[in-house]
Amino acid sequence: MIDFVIGFGLQAFEMMGIAAVGNNLITYALNDMHFPLSKSANIVTNFVGTVFLLSLLGGFLSDSYLGSFWTMLIFGFVELSGFILLSVQAHLPQLRPPSCDMVSDGVDCVEAKGYKALIFFLALYLVALGSGCLKPNIISHGADQFKKEDPKQSKKLSTYFNVAYFAFCIGELIALTVLVWVQTHSGMDVGFGVSAAAMAVGLICLISGSFSYRNKPPKGSIFTPFAQVFVAAITKRKQISPSNVQMLHGCHNNLLSHVPATSTDASNLLHTEKFRFLDKACIRVQDGSDESESTWRLCTVAQVEQVKILISVIPIFSCTIIFNTILAQLQTFSVQQGSAMNTRITKSFKIPPASLQSIPYIMLIFVVPLYETAFVPFARRITGKDSGITPLQRVGAGLFIATFSMVSAAVIERKRRTSALDYQETLSIFWIAPQFLIFGLSEMFTAVGLIEFFYKQSLEGMQSFLTAMTYCSYSFGFYLSSLLVSLVNKITSSSSSGGWLSDNDLNKDKLDLFYWLLAVLSLINFFNYLFWSKWYSYNPSLSHDHSLGQDIESQNFNSSKRVGPENTIS
Repeated sequence: MIDFVIGFGLQAFEMMGIAAVGNNLITYALNDMHFPLSKSANIVTNFVGTVFLLSLLGGFLSDSYLGSFWTMLIFGFVELSGFILLSVQAHLPQLRPPSCDMVSDGVDCVEAKGYKALIFFLALYLVALGSGCLKPNIISHGADQFKKEDPKQSKKLSTYFNVAYFAFCIGELIALTVLVWVQTHSGMDVGFGVSAAAMAVGLICLISGSFSYRNKPPKGSIFTPFAQVFVAAITKRKQISPSNVQMLHGCHNNLLSHVPATSTDASNLLHTEKFRFLDKACIRVQDGSDESESTWRLCTVAQVEQVKILISVIPIFSCTIIFNTILAQLQTFSVQQGSAMNTRITKSFKIPPASLQSIPYIMLIFVVPLYETAFVPFARRITGKDSGITPLQRVGAGLFIATFSMVSAAVIERKRRTSALDYQETLSIFWIAPQFLIFGLSEMFTAVGLIEFFYKQSLEGMQSFLTAMTYCSYSFGFYLSSLLVSLVNKITSSSSSGGWLSDNDLNKDKLDLFYWLLAVLSLINFFNYLFWSKWYSYNPSLSHDHSLGQDIESQNFNSSKRVGPENTIS
């Protein structure tokens, strides 16, 4: 059960802390630090993008030098220090610009500069550094408690990823309701302080199970073997690849050296046909022995296959960037949409605009268990796959659904602005709930499917790094959002008027057109994903669906026997 404690405890509390900061950060940057709306939106997207980009650093340090436990512990305290510094700045007036209403008096408001801006960004990026290096290790460390090569454990592994996502939803839900309410009614200083407390509880959860973990030791730099393959392949680029793959150095594709499917040992990877130019790194020189060539001139088939796996997953990874660009809008401009709408529920209670993002997570805390207990067993009987549908199918479903989130957002924003300008009516904030609900459903498919896909395609010593690529997709998505906002403003601005998103007042902007642009990009991205997911093929040694692994391996073996007449086995 320790794996589920890891997945639920630390994941929920860390997400609770970071989500409370990230989801209401645009309000703090605009109203307290007095940055313009477009700059505030970019601060949020750059912050979230940095969090997820730094996950690569966390994955690298974990796999190569520190191990997942020590990486989580060290950077957990870094994140905690950032929360504390944010809370201190929000509490002390001398560390912030003078109070001012950015909507009515925006021109006269003093923007945070100098040491005030320095403290703000230092605290923000301490949180980013800590959270970024922590995130991939939470998932991979919990999953490491399972034995991937055991078919029974493989089923539990799929359940674990759903449990981890359920914990993510719980953390987000509490952050977007309780903590955002605290920030709105008790002040951002108290809100940031509660985030720090949540992070501290998460670290206690981590430390409490330290004597029970199955800790996998770091394997040394994961980049050196990859560099060796490229150097060796380039050095031997003029060599002719043998027609018989058995002649490649370290090849296991034969009956005498049969490798069972679901092996996670890098030394047991079977040869595949893609990226054949890299196979030249495995060609022995004809006039020498293996010992006469260094590891920078002669690599094993397994080493080459590791590089092939990494190259193969990049197109899948890239297809989720637009998806996360959509997510960026729900945490920035959609929050401002809510601020321009009627937030009153009763005479005495108003819903904080950032709390609207809790709606999909309220839905998901019911849908995720239903997916695991009802849909997966049903789909498993039809497909015969441990996870019901494959991770790639799950990602594709999510990418398709995400398009309709932006369609809904565009339609409602048009209606909101028309009502405000033409009829002087203020729509209820719940009109924008559908865009959050639709995206929440799509995220359940895409986020969990992508994490499961990357982890199951990883090898011993690569789990945290490949899992970090999932989070890196979030990073590029948020950075792309910042770039799109800047480009759209530049392209659509003229001498007589500003761009679609250049004003602090959404009634003067054209946010609906920006949403339509994202809907079109999302649909194009979905068809692009269909192509790459069809192109992708699993390495038989890493197929965690038992029957699929046997089928692919059998096909791979049979093709290797048919390579040429010289390929005979005595």
